[in-house]
Amino acid sequence: MTDQVVEAGDVRLAGNASGDSRFLGRTRELKELRADIERAGLDTLAGRKPPRARVLLIAGRPGSGRTALAEELARQVAGRYPDGILRARLTDPDGTPVPVEHTARDLLAALHQEAPAGAGEDDLTDALRTALADRRALLLLDDAADAGQVDALLPDSPDCLVVAVSAGPLTGIPDVRPCTLGGLDAKSGVELLSRHTGSVRVTVDPRAAEGLAEECQGQPAALMLAGGWLAARPKAAVSDLGKQLRAQDDEGTALSRVFRLAYAALPATAARMLRLLALAPAGLVDPQAASALAGCSVDSARTALDDFVALGFLHPVDSPLPQYEVPGCLHPLLRVLAEHHERPAERRLARARMLERTVRLLQSCRAITETDSPQARQKLLDMPRALRFPTPRAAAEWLRLTRPALLASARLAVADGELDTLARRLMSQLVRAMVAHVGTQAAAPDLYVIHNLVLDVAERRDLPRERAAALLNLGDLDARTGRTADALVRYRAALDAGREVNDPYATGRAMESVGGAHLELGDFDRAADWFGRALTERLARGERADAARLYGRIAAAHTYAGRYGEALRNWRSAIAGHRRNGDVAAQARAMSELARVQEYAGRPEESLRSCREAVEWARRAEDTRLQAALHLRAADTLEHLGDPASAGLHRGAAERLLGEQQDEEDGPVDAPLGDSNPKPGPDAYEIRGASAED
Repeated sequence: MTDQVVEAGDVRLAGNASGDSRFLGRTRELKELRADIERAGLDTLAGRKPPRARVLLIAGRPGSGRTALAEELARQVAGRYPDGILRARLTDPDGTPVPVEHTARDLLAALHQEAPAGAGEDDLTDALRTALADRRALLLLDDAADAGQVDALLPDSPDCLVVAVSAGPLTGIPDVRPCTLGGLDAKSGVELLSRHTGSVRVTVDPRAAEGLAEECQGQPAALMLAGGWLAARPKAAVSDLGKQLRAQDDEGTALSRVFRLAYAALPATAARMLRLLALAPAGLVDPQAASALAGCSVDSARTALDDFVALGFLHPVDSPLPQYEVPGCLHPLLRVLAEHHERPAERRLARARMLERTVRLLQSCRAITETDSPQARQKLLDMPRALRFPTPRAAAEWLRLTRPALLASARLAVADGELDTLARRLMSQLVRAMVAHVGTQAAAPDLYVIHNLVLDVAERRDLPRERAAALLNLGDLDARTGRTADALVRYRAALDAGREVNDPYATGRAMESVGGAHLELGDFDRAADWFGRALTERLARGERADAARLYGRIAAAHTYAGRYGEALRNWRSAIAGHRRNGDVAAQARAMSELARVQEYAGRPEESLRSCREAVEWARRAEDTRLQAALHLRAADTLEHLGDPASAGLHRGAAERLLGEQQDEEDGPVDAPLGDSNPKPGPDAYEIRGASAED
């Protein structure tokens, strides 16, 4: 049996899949839940085969131990589901529901099933049901916000089991078997307390321990806070805490009363840091984020976070990195404290410090991959040691493990409906770091999320320039993931937005992108036309490098259409432009493409002369691969002209240049070299009017 943990939406404290011998009580509830698995459903009683998976509901207040019960049930019945246990949490600790499409995509990834990067909710949930159709798996869906989230993810296979955890009923899902939780029994409550306080204080005064468990109403979260309070005071008796709780007014729940007492005992600096953790994205925090929120050192923050774990305020995340989670049951209490004690300006400043720290970590994460850039290396050395990564592998691992928190930071940055400079920088650096470490294809699902966040704000706030930028980046994602028709729609919308604010950059880039989409779709006439419009824009603004490149794109479109005369004319214009700009490498590539088209046009002697000239330019540019490609092209031309001896010399030169170490992943050396599209893509988030650089 495989046991798969899905971190849907955000990282969470993973349940103990192999079993926890320290699980307490709930014997009756477990017995009833296991019996519900065996009990015939309404469809079976009516003589019909169950159409979908059985759904068991564990309902209870946050802090009641509902997730622990679900995990224990999953452990006990895991042997009946050989295709594994899939876990997903459907609500962030801060109460934000996780979109269904995010959960479905993560579940598919856990099943090693690929899904299109730009697929919507319906396509993803259909793919998930298909993937589970022939499996016998258990889905543990924790912290469901409503029935719709669960219903969308239900497998059609009756051999699967769904265990849903929620605060209330899941109205609308037929034949749900509910189990409503109250508090732990007295014996289990006292035992949970003794795990924190030690057995001696409980043994010497068992009645006080039972009374304290009753004051906590058997709620595990309240008992953990009470145990943490006592553990921090070895000389205090259990009865002392019980007296203090009884001396409080009866306002609020048992959990909130114990929380108030435990919070009041904290030193002022620790109390401030704790309440500011309510600002942590999706309730996820690490020492870097905590130090930025509180304005203290990273080491001090790490010590404080470990102390909070011991006191029951935080849960440690099962991760190689020091990561922590604010329990969902405590998040509303911390948020109220933060709003009461911290002025709005102070909360905004703390959030800005945290997001700025995230931006700088992302800059460091990306910069360590740019080993060939002296500027990037110097920028890395100029950063404080706490923000540096020792190796690219360590940076990639940090990016992977903190991905849910980073995406939550992106959501937080635009949560107020604004798109300020800090939010733009965060989006830019997050995109760049992801592309640098995992590539555009692998990062595409997350990149869609990031760019759609910007697009949503731009549309709600009527920001045409930002809307154009987001649409261009989304269009590039569509193009790179094979959704060319969708890309064309986005590019045209970006063009309209750019024209609305008379943004020449967005307009020119959109025109070129529309041409690129038409080229990919095989409409070469429209491609050449749109490239020509973009060229006119570039020439009007004196952007010579882009103009030279666009001449090459126009030539490529004419080449594909078989109009070799037009192609040759435009390649010559491209070569002249690159020569004026002093771009030797681009001139060599354009000369290479000129030779290719001359060969297509039946002019082998001209092609051979152009090849030889291009070889010299490639040599000056120190482009070994291009030199090899040109030697091979010259060899083919010479064979066509009946000179096999000279052809052999050129092939030998190509082999010497490439050697025995040519990487097969580089593709054939004679691939097209002049019709690529170097426009900025989703690896460089572009918003005019604000720097997308570091």
